Order: sequence, then C-alpha cells, then structure tokens
Amino acid sequence: MSVIIPTHNEAQAIERVLADLPADLATEVIVVDSNSNDGTPEIAARMGARVIQEPRRGYGRACLTGLSAAECPDVVVFLDGDYSDRPSELPILLAPIIEGRADITLGSRLQERRSAGALPWHQVFGNRLAASLINLIYGLKISDLGPFRAARADILRVLALEETTYGWAVEMILKSALARFRVVEVPVSYYPRIGKSKISGTVKGTVGATWFILSLIVRYYFRHRRARTPRPA
Repeated sequence: MSVIIPTHNEAQAIERVLADLPADLATEVIVVDSNSNDGTPEIAARMGARVIQEPRRGYGRACLTGLSAAECPDVVVFLDGDYSDRPSELPILLAPIIEGRADITLGSRLQERRSAGALPWHQVFGNRLAASLINLIYGLKISDLGPFRAARADILRVLALEETTYGWAVEMILKSALARFRVVEVPVSYYPRIGKSKISGTVKGTVGATWFILSLIVRYYFRHRRARTPRPA
C-alpha cells in the first residue's frame, strides 16, 4: 500500500503525520512537496518518506505526481500533511476495501464529532451542499468531500484522473459514480489543521472553491450525457 501526502510548508505538522502512520500498513510513503521553504522535505526525508519535488502548484497535480511515482501498489491512500486527519485511523479507512466491500473509501469529517473549530461553518456548508448535489445528480449518498481517502490502484488507473487543482478530489468521486464503482464513506475524526489553510481559511476562499466544485459536478454530468447520446446517422 502506498500513502501519498501532498505538502506545502507543513514543517510544523509533517513529523506528526508520518509518525502516526501504521508501519504495518504503509509499505511506501510518498511526500510530494510543492516549493516548501520551511524544511518540510528535509523533515519528511529524515522520517523515512520518499520525497518528490513537484514545482507546479495544484493539489491534484501533487496527487497525480505521487500516483505516477508509486511502485505497483494494490491500494493507494491520499492524506493531507497538516495533521487535521489522523493517520492512525488508516485501518478504519482501509477496512471496506480489505473486506471486499468497496473500491474507494472516503473519510467523512461530518459523520462523527469533530474538534471545535476544525471545520468553519462556511466549509461545512460548502461540503454539505456539494455532497447533496452529488447525491441528487449522481445517486451517490455521501456527506463530505474529505481529503482522507483510499482507492484500489487498478480503479484509479481506469478513472484516468486529470484535474490538477483541488477539483481532483471531486473528479475521483464523480467518475467513480458514473462508472458504478463502489464508493463507501466511513466516519473519521477531524482536528484543526496545524498551520494556515491554503483554501478554506477565509470565506472568500471557500466560496470560490465551492463554486468551482459545484460547476465541476454539473459539468461532468452533462459531459457524460453527451458522450452517451448517439449521434444521428
């Protein structure tokens, strides 16, 4: 199993993230770093992670870079480097896949009690709105678009993900729903991130991200419908 962790200036948190990963489950840990200037790559390397530099910005870009560098895993886990999710809960995330009940698992931050202040109200609202739209349009019942997730590597190859921004996480869900892959949500705990958020730290940033995600949800749906509509002879 490969664990992919995108980072950008996560020196305050990355050591805790790597230390909490269950050693008996994570056979390969890849930290994809985007121009950190606070020592994040050095700390990650010292902790035994394989560090890959990705100078091009974008959450999806980092995930795709890590995915292309993974050495033949059967399962791939994606985890943020800010210690908001708890790597020690990896067994919870993996259980449905290991038991043959899921192709992809999503860690929901909204099903369990979360630490006070971990998710601001505008981020909770945006995630619930996007999840409701996915349920309405795609028939996939989820509650959150959380970044802590796992997937079978063969399924990821079929999905052929290509988004390079934070829309990448939504693209995985949408393509999986359209392909009728088994997406299972599991509750995970969630805590305030260590360091400043790159997206959700402000209302303006969250509104922009939410609008982009909602438009992506609708766009993929109509793109899929056009692809399935037979052309006249």
